[in-house]
Amino acid sequence: MRSLTDLKIKIFADGADLDGIRKLYANPLVKGFTTNPTLMRKAGVQDYAAFAREVLRAVPDRPISFEVFADEFGEMERQAFEIASWGKNVNVKIPVTNTNKVFAGPLIRRLSEAGIVVNVTALLTLNQVQSVTECLALGTPAFVSVFAGRVADTGRDPVPMMAEAVRLLQARPKAELIWASPRELLNIFQADEIGCHVITVTHDVLGKLPFIGKDLDAYSLETVQMFHRDAAAAGFTITPTRRAAVG
Repeated sequence: MRSLTDLKIKIFADGADLDGIRKLYANPLVKGFTTNPTLMRKAGVQDYAAFAREVLRAVPDRPISFEVFADEFGEMERQAFEIASWGKNVNVKIPVTNTNKVFAGPLIRRLSEAGIVVNVTALLTLNQVQSVTECLALGTPAFVSVFAGRVADTGRDPVPMMAEAVRLLQARPKAELIWASPRELLNIFQADEIGCHVITVTHDVLGKLPFIGKDLDAYSLETVQMFHRDAAAAGFTITPTRRAAVG
């Protein structure tokens, strides 16, 4: 079993819980942060820009991605330049398509050529990876987020696909592949094994980091003890009943 200190992949915390972000910033294993409008809504965020500035006060020196939320490309572009102006460590998340399934390639190209570090998000196919890669400027850093967890949700093994995505992205040496939406800690090691650059991990999954390398016999005993403790706390009983006569 490999340890976290052996990993080459960078772990980015994915969430919109401000207190959680502050705590995770103190963890040297967390190299960056990402969020999105859905996570913000779940966290009760009401003022997008005010929240982002609070996050940037908590995270002044590590990469952090904020996403545009317009659906029209002109407005996406305006939002992207505004978001990029919030800090030197800000990356701008651009969805691979709008809600009408129109590819965001021309916008990605304009932003990348303007020097904005884009994080192209919501990719689920290798064709999308190829198309996005072709739109990235050679001299500008970028992130390409493939939602490997959602691929796995469909019953497909994401590992071969992500390995091929690593290869495709070699055409843009300054671009980094993100393994997005992981479902378990094992995904960190899978992503590292294939040479993926970054994995975004939600706060709840990051809370399981102490389990890495845990003794399985001890874990088994703890599980048995949990079942026993919860049954006792619930006050469960089984009253003996007379068995029916046989024959």
